[in-house]
Amino acid sequence: MLSYRIDNGGFIEPKLETYPDGTMKIDLLPADDVSRVDFSWHYENELEQMRLYYIVSNMKERFPKAEFTLFIPYLPNARMDRVHADTEVFTLKYFCRFINSMGFDKVNVLDVHSSVGAALIDRVVNISPKDYILRAMEMAGFSLDEDYLFFPDEGSMKRYSSMFTAKHVGFGIKKRDWSTGKILGLEVEGDDPAGRNIFIIDDICAYGGTVYYSAQKLKKLGCNDINVFFSHCENSIAKGKLFECGMIKNIYTTDSICTLPDNDILKKIKLDR
Repeated sequence: MLSYRIDNGGFIEPKLETYPDGTMKIDLLPADDVSRVDFSWHYENELEQMRLYYIVSNMKERFPKAEFTLFIPYLPNARMDRVHADTEVFTLKYFCRFINSMGFDKVNVLDVHSSVGAALIDRVVNISPKDYILRAMEMAGFSLDEDYLFFPDEGSMKRYSSMFTAKHVGFGIKKRDWSTGKILGLEVEGDDPAGRNIFIIDDICAYGGTVYYSAQKLKKLGCNDINVFFSHCENSIAKGKLFECGMIKNIYTTDSICTLPDNDILKKIKLDR
């Protein structure tokens, strides 16, 4: 979803129509003497890229002295942060180049999956998810003193462990079939989770396989309730096992990319724009 605001007014979605040939007709509200334009883009599909380009181009011509900012909490293509052959297209690099071509004065992203993405965008601010994690912990009734903080792999532990002072901490070590990349299971390192409520933190979820195997192992070790936070949750989570496995009490995520309705397990936290 793409929206914009002028001079700290309310966010507005552009009026969009389609011509018979499939091309876009975009109408914006009239404005004069504009000093600032803020764009908010909760990514849904690549067609929105062209809409953004057309609208920014129009406004830059109309308001050449205005400050332009972009809030794009989920950075698309972040998983494609390297290539191994020249036949692989480095989509993250070219997406960031596309964003840079519009000359934003500031680009805000949330907990970007790869540091490569943050490095490739000009004038970027990588927003910490800590405040949203704390909200989720409060909603879950999680105690940093009594309960157990778990990171599903060493990467998430390095990313988030310094944000919180928890007395009981653990992390997962994945077992993979390296010929297929499939996760076969997971071992838990750290404190004993037996008898404790668990709060799992990770940056992004597609189908939830890593958290599923984490929950499976933690339950075998005797833990109590398991709550989970993802900074970004793709709608494909509904095709995975987390909603129906019976091991997860709540999954908290921001509305950066997830458009699924809340349910008994999924709870979305609205981002501050």
